Amino acid sequence: MSAPELVTVTVDEREVQVPKGTGIVETALAAGVEIPVFCYEPRLGPSLGACRMCLVEVEGMPKLQAGCTLAAQDGMVVHTARTSQLAADGQNATLEFILVNHPLDCPVCDKGGECPLQDLTFRYGPGSTRMSFDKSTFEKPIPISPAISLDRERCILCYRCTRFSETVSEDGQLVARDRGALSVITTFEDEPYSGPFTGNVTELCPVGALLPTQYRFEARPWEIVNVPTVCGLCPVGCNVNATVREGKVKRVLSRNHPEVDEGWICDKGRFAFTHLRAADRVVDPVKRVRRRGLEPVSWDEALDEAERLLRAAEGRVVVALSGSETVEEAYALAKLVRRGLGSHEAMLPEEISDALDAYRLPLSAIADANVVAVLGDVPLTETAPIVDLWVKKARRAGARVVASLDEVGDAERVVLIWSGPHGRGGAVVAALAEKLGLAGRDGCGALYVPQTPNGRAVADAWAAASDEEGTEPSSIGLLLVSGDEAANDPSVRSLAERAEAVIAVSMFQGLVAGWADLILPGTSTLERDGTYVNLEGRLQRLRRAATPPGRDALWWLSQLAARFGVELAPHASGVFAEVSDCCFGGLAFGEIGEQAQLGGYEGAPAHVEAPSLPEPREAPDGTLQLVCYRPLFSGPAVERVHELQFQRPGADVTLARADARARGIRDGDRVTVSHDGASVELRARLSGEVRPGVALVPNEHAEGLRTGPVMVAPAAPVEAQ
Repeated sequence: MSAPELVTVTVDEREVQVPKGTGIVETALAAGVEIPVFCYEPRLGPSLGACRMCLVEVEGMPKLQAGCTLAAQDGMVVHTARTSQLAADGQNATLEFILVNHPLDCPVCDKGGECPLQDLTFRYGPGSTRMSFDKSTFEKPIPISPAISLDRERCILCYRCTRFSETVSEDGQLVARDRGALSVITTFEDEPYSGPFTGNVTELCPVGALLPTQYRFEARPWEIVNVPTVCGLCPVGCNVNATVREGKVKRVLSRNHPEVDEGWICDKGRFAFTHLRAADRVVDPVKRVRRRGLEPVSWDEALDEAERLLRAAEGRVVVALSGSETVEEAYALAKLVRRGLGSHEAMLPEEISDALDAYRLPLSAIADANVVAVLGDVPLTETAPIVDLWVKKARRAGARVVASLDEVGDAERVVLIWSGPHGRGGAVVAALAEKLGLAGRDGCGALYVPQTPNGRAVADAWAAASDEEGTEPSSIGLLLVSGDEAANDPSVRSLAERAEAVIAVSMFQGLVAGWADLILPGTSTLERDGTYVNLEGRLQRLRRAATPPGRDALWWLSQLAARFGVELAPHASGVFAEVSDCCFGGLAFGEIGEQAQLGGYEGAPAHVEAPSLPEPREAPDGTLQLVCYRPLFSGPAVERVHELQFQRPGADVTLARADARARGIRDGDRVTVSHDGASVELRARLSGEVRPGVALVPNEHAEGLRTGPVMVAPAAPVEAQ
């Protein structure tokens, strides 16, 4: 690519060179001059010039100009409010006009102390008001969803929220209604604002008009601390700040990592933190006592019982891992079980192929691709929602988004993304990338979306603890269930039925109370210190935002390991120092940083053996391939968050429109999904994101159906009584 043409611009007597076409707001920043803005936000696309806060004087132009809509031209001379009285008067008048009907409720507004309008009024606004008439008032607050409230009196009509809905999430649900002084922000047809990304508008809003209901009246800026950490609820690993007051997490905000998330996070990552305060949270160890059921015990008693159960198993220990453990927790658990007990059998969430290392690239590279091939049967919004935003951004920039390799063609920059089953841990997508010759080509790569947030690192850490291969014992003396995701897995529960004893590490007693002999309190990623590896292969740092009600997992693992003669550090930094030599090239714990870089992968295999995919069977006429999946808004954490219940999937089967049309099925119809004598009645939902020939059903609504060919037909009408 050729170097951009540079132009010289003078801003407040400071000369600066920038690429031709750069906005004047960015040009001024390059010159060290700030131009105040409200509506301007570069992530939302071209500026509108709606708020007029960025008024500047440009020599040769007869009147003030909106700086955010101006492009830098050679020889342009710009004066901001710092050097132009005309521009200063314009900004003062703009703020006075914005404040005409704005309520003076800063002391009770949750945005107070973090409000750009408040800050800019102090810096540029009038010292007193000339308005003596009554201000306009509206009904407030309006719950546009259970998670977001709207206060129209505070709205300054910057249109950031509607532009996000239109040009970023592309859901079109937030709109401006009416015109002039009657303009208000609302939802389309007054329906609840729903979707994976709605909470982002609460951060985009420069005033207190759109606020998360969870944070209303919970804290003030001088009472809080923002802890930089990483979301651990999906494989993307979005960078976030956890707002903490008096040791409790009160909200989660985005923390822009331009290569990973661009400052956006999904609603699960933003609102699900209240599961930390669930009613059935396990705060102390719980032991099953014959005839008396489950009873709380001290940590000393719990460790004694855990030691007794481990010794009684005589090496016949199976560990079921969730894939949400930190690198350090997975390694510590493996070291205890594999070295201390001589047991090597684990039920890993999945193993990610190292063949992908030859095709790694940051998520931001998707936006610059010419062709993005999204393969697999499960929509990205359900597996890695922020990746879906990158794909949409690529499409807006002119990229072709295709669903098969046959459509890739001859493109300069190609990115493959695999979302859904049969990816074989990324080996399939790596083999496809090799077939296209993507290795070593700038802007080209392949991404595999794991089923769990930290699946690759958990598998690597387990392997690093011992060189010996595991063999499945003839009987299970003890099943150790690590985490709520494993506890919620039907296959793990079937193992529990075969085990002589079960130790479960869980946050929620309701998940394991019926079948565990010893329950140890689990923790959330917001309560852990350690590391995660995201779907790019990027090692990122988790920082503890809140103290768990029980003990940290590394503490009790180190205590238990000592009883079996295994030395194990009780802190994440100590464990990481040991595992880093095996997995991360000896990188020091403190060098990971708040915004981790995507590391290189020296020695990645140049050739990938293409794994054999299951041969497609001839499906009987009229059948569709059933794909069961784990929806984004599902799982033990989401089930305990009131504000996310309306986002949870219903009893739906999602079909391609062509498949529905061929069967006489309309959106919302009741249909019967059946196979081999089993059937379930669901509601049809039609989508353009589903591949023809596939029927998508959430795991919790499959009700005994197995992956394979199924019949989908309109449900028989209920006869009138």
